[in-house]
Amino acid sequence: MKTRSTFHVTAGVAMMALGLSGAQALADNHGPPDDVTNWVFQPCFDNTDAGWGSGVVPWIEAVEEATEGTVKIRLEPAGALTSGSEAFGATVGGQIDVTACWATVYGGDMPEGMLAFGMAMGAENTEQAWDAMWGDPDYRIGELVQQAAMERNLRWVGWTNQGPNAMFTKFRVDSLDDLKGKKMRAGGPQAIFHSTMGGSPVSMDAGDIYTAIRLGTIEGTYWDTGGINDMSFHEVVDYAIMPGWNPAQHQEIFVNLDAWNGLNDWQREQIDGIFEEVYFETSRMHDEGVADALKDLEDAGGEVIHLSDEEIARMREVSIKEVWPQVAEQSELTAKGVELWKAYLEEAGLY
Repeated sequence: MKTRSTFHVTAGVAMMALGLSGAQALADNHGPPDDVTNWVFQPCFDNTDAGWGSGVVPWIEAVEEATEGTVKIRLEPAGALTSGSEAFGATVGGQIDVTACWATVYGGDMPEGMLAFGMAMGAENTEQAWDAMWGDPDYRIGELVQQAAMERNLRWVGWTNQGPNAMFTKFRVDSLDDLKGKKMRAGGPQAIFHSTMGGSPVSMDAGDIYTAIRLGTIEGTYWDTGGINDMSFHEVVDYAIMPGWNPAQHQEIFVNLDAWNGLNDWQREQIDGIFEEVYFETSRMHDEGVADALKDLEDAGGEVIHLSDEEIARMREVSIKEVWPQVAEQSELTAKGVELWKAYLEEAGLY
């Protein structure tokens, strides 16, 4: 009660010092404004992606509710305003206000995003990812990602665990040695992992993957598990390899920093306030989608291969010693984050 009384006295003195107009401005900045802010949100994907209904739509609904309708968001699919590959840059430049994508798309523009996307054989689940990025004060790797985002005229405002980013193949994989020489569609951090394991990563647009697998141009793809049925990959692959190279692949939402700063303090606090709640809710939704997608694969005649504990430990060892240094060399902030991730896994008993 003493703290609360002191606050009210301090606020009252501040309003008297500011004068009537200043007091009104202070009050307006700590509550819903009279005007409505309209944002345009284009992800780097369309409504067929699992991230649409289980990621961006719940976030938009939560933002509009938390800001009491003073922030309205129009959602458009990739290609409506700019291509999916250009959505991140368009948000940096202010052509669109909000985007959602993965480090596989924007990694070259902001390599620190790989820390949030998920490290090769890093966090195993939603709780571990949150703990390392935001929950445990000894790590808070998310602050490095936020710093990098703001340096690029962005604000990181949303996050969701889409489940395992795994290998979906025409060939059987019981060991990481089975990836050697295999042509797989892989981008960004996926390509770093696949090439390190001796494979041949192939870059191509998402819309071309299905046909390329069917024709034998590539022998499989890396993809978020919950999205394989949306892309109909279960029709052309024979195997899903669990827990995947990244057991907890994440997707991020970014707002143009100028658009963010155009909100008042109350609106920004409200949006920051839903970050954790929406993270866990959308991650739960994605987890349900993972189970459904794997069932669709099995129903189509495919097989889910669960690597042995020994092979998982081996893949983590190789990833940390050979893949992570390649991520670390991308920037100083990324290098700091990689060291923190390593420390976190050691404390968690995973390495």
